[in-house]
Amino acid sequence: MNSFWTDLKLQFKMGDVTTKLIFWNVGAFLLSIVFFYRFREGYFDYPAWIGLSADWRTVLIHPWTIISYGFLHAGFWHLFMNMVVLNLSGRFFLTYFTQKQLFGLYILGMIFSGLSLPLLAPLLGDGGIIVGASGAVMAVLLATTIYGPNLELRLWGIIKLKLWHFTAFFLLTDVLYLLVENTGGHVAHLSGAFFGFLYIKLLQNGTDLSKIVSFVTELPNRKNKSPLKTVHKNTSRPAPKSKIVIKDKKQQQIDEILDKISRSGYDSLSQEEKDFLWRAGKE
Repeated sequence: MNSFWTDLKLQFKMGDVTTKLIFWNVGAFLLSIVFFYRFREGYFDYPAWIGLSADWRTVLIHPWTIISYGFLHAGFWHLFMNMVVLNLSGRFFLTYFTQKQLFGLYILGMIFSGLSLPLLAPLLGDGGIIVGASGAVMAVLLATTIYGPNLELRLWGIIKLKLWHFTAFFLLTDVLYLLVENTGGHVAHLSGAFFGFLYIKLLQNGTDLSKIVSFVTELPNRKNKSPLKTVHKNTSRPAPKSKIVIKDKKQQQIDEILDKISRSGYDSLSQEEKDFLWRAGKE
């Protein structure tokens, strides 16, 4: 048991943004079982101060719900499917872009799809409260698909698909069921997908919206920096304009070791691999 918890803590500490987002979603789900699950009735009952309401007035009273709703889920399979798609699309995304860009896209996609709910859902005759990371996940999936539509994936190791086939299936399902059931959820999915499309198109034109999130999250560190610090710039060579970022070799080695841990456990690592993880964790 100690080895199991050691493995989990190590994977969270050394994992990339995709791994950390999955951990946060699973952790929030486990907590929500304690506080919001009605065991007798067999369903989650999320109040309006944590789930996202389709009523603008409720959202204005509880503005934090445009974030909180995205880390809650209506059941195990709801969580499971979102995390499977996030794991797939997030890792594809990181082959082209940075972890900060992935985190920024995820959060902004969540906010955008959340804000679209009270605007569009009432027009389509839906109300109530929604939860789920689907809007943010669809933003990442669409952005990755637009940039690399012909990336190949295998479902269950058998079915070979291109990424755009996979994405098109989800979009078509959302469109077909938009007015049939769970209208609010499908609105959030499609809004997140639209934001992913918008994000990647702006990025290709030189505008990185994820910097908004990076700026906000780094504000505390900025305040602690001395205003008298002098920065010397080398103006002899222009900064590169490429948006493609090659993953760091050290991070690749960390990912390989974490995959080995997930397959065989921490004890399967060689002493050299354990020392490497220990040194990386200290940096």
